[in-house]
Amino acid sequence: MKLLPRIEAEGGADWLARAATQSLIDEARLSPKPGLVDSRGKGAHHDLTLELMERSAHSLTPTFQALAQQSWLRPVDVALRQTIGRLGREGEQQMMAATGGVNTHRGAIWALGLLVSAVAMLGGSGSAEAITATAAKLAQLPDEAAPKVFSKGLRATHRYRVPGAREEAQQAFPHIMKLALPQLQQSRQRGGNETAARLDALMAIMTSLSDTCVLSRAGLEGLETMRTGARHVLQAGGVAHPHGWQALADLDRQMLALNASPGGAADLLAATLFLDRLTTPYLAN
Repeated sequence: MKLLPRIEAEGGADWLARAATQSLIDEARLSPKPGLVDSRGKGAHHDLTLELMERSAHSLTPTFQALAQQSWLRPVDVALRQTIGRLGREGEQQMMAATGGVNTHRGAIWALGLLVSAVAMLGGSGSAEAITATAAKLAQLPDEAAPKVFSKGLRATHRYRVPGAREEAQQAFPHIMKLALPQLQQSRQRGGNETAARLDALMAIMTSLSDTCVLSRAGLEGLETMRTGARHVLQAGGVAHPHGWQALADLDRQMLALNASPGGAADLLAATLFLDRLTTPYLAN
C-alpha cells in the first residue's frame, strides 16, 4: 500500500471528515447494487431514497471531524474509546434528526468512525494495514457508557451465531483487507472502469460476509442467495464482463424478491472506499 502523505494536524480533521462523507456518498450513488439504494431507486427499502442517504452522509461530517480532532496523535486507551463512543452516539442522533428517524448509516458510523479515529491517531499517515490494526485495538476496548440496546444486527448475530460488525472491526476488517481492497485493485488492473471495480469490490465482500441486515430480512436463505450470487458475478469475470453483468442483474432480482438488502456489505464498501481514497494518490483530494 502507498502511504498517505503526511498531513499537519491543522486541517487534517477537516480533510478526513470530507473524505469519510464522500465515501458514504460514493457508495450510495454506486449503481446497480443488488437490493440496495442507488441512483436507480430504493432497492428493497420502502423508507430510503438516494437523496435521504446523501443528506444523512452530510449530517455526519461534523461527527467525523470531531472524531478526528479528539483522536489526533492520541494513544489507544479506554478514555479515547469512550470519547469515540460518545461522539458516535451523538452523531447517530444528528443522523436521525436529519433523516426523520430513519436509520441510514448506523453501521457506517461504527466502521468509518473507527477508521477516521485510527488515521488521526497515526497523525494522518499510515498504510491501510496500520490504520485497520489501530482501529481494531480501539474496537477491542470496552465502552462502559454504551447503552445495552439489542439492535436488529445483534439479534441476528445471536440467533444465527455469526460474527457481526463488532467482530469485523475487532479483527481489523478482514473483509476489507483480504477481499474488497484486493478485488478493487485487481479489477482496475484488468482495465475495468471505476464503477465496475467498485461493484466487484462489493461482490467480494458479499461472497463471505455474514450480513446481519440480510439475515434480519431474509434469514439464511437470503444470506446464501447473496453469497452464491456474488460468487457467480466474480466467477463470470466481474461486472465489466457481459456474463458478470448478467449475473449481477440476476442477483439483484433475487435480492428484491426476498426483500433482502446487504446493508452490512454496503457499510464495509464505504469503509473500503475511504481507505482507498487515503492510499490512492489520484483519489486523495
